[in-house]
Amino acid sequence: MLVDGIPDEQARWKQDPDTWFILEVVSHLYDEEREDFRVRLDIILHKPDQTWPPIDPAGWVKERRYNERDMEGSLEGFLAERRDSLEWLKALNSPNWDAAYETSFGKIRAGDMFASWVAHDQMHMRQLIELHRAHTLLIIDPYGSEYAGQW
Repeated sequence: MLVDGIPDEQARWKQDPDTWFILEVVSHLYDEEREDFRVRLDIILHKPDQTWPPIDPAGWVKERRYNERDMEGSLEGFLAERRDSLEWLKALNSPNWDAAYETSFGKIRAGDMFASWVAHDQMHMRQLIELHRAHTLLIIDPYGSEYAGQW
């Protein structure tokens, strides 16, 4: 796993002021898992007249004090929510992936939401890998990693 067992120092290491650290990414995934994709996909599929609950992923970082959270607790929370999501997805009976929902930015289909959920995970996996790499380059100095190949 990309974050299991990493030291607290690394979980809270910030590459620069504009990037999240690993704990913030995990905390974001935890909150997104329980408040965004599954909830909104369920509304598209089963309650299209219901309004999506508001979310503020960027604002949650400070508002919910991600930097004060416990890495192990955030990871366990995310994994429990992900298990719930997978069980929920498995229980769907012939979902209509073409079901559409009108948003402020236009129509979104259930299939679009599911594809976005997967792509969102992949974007954050890439982000975590990049954070690991940047941290590795920092701690291996004065040595280099050129032999590994071009990044």
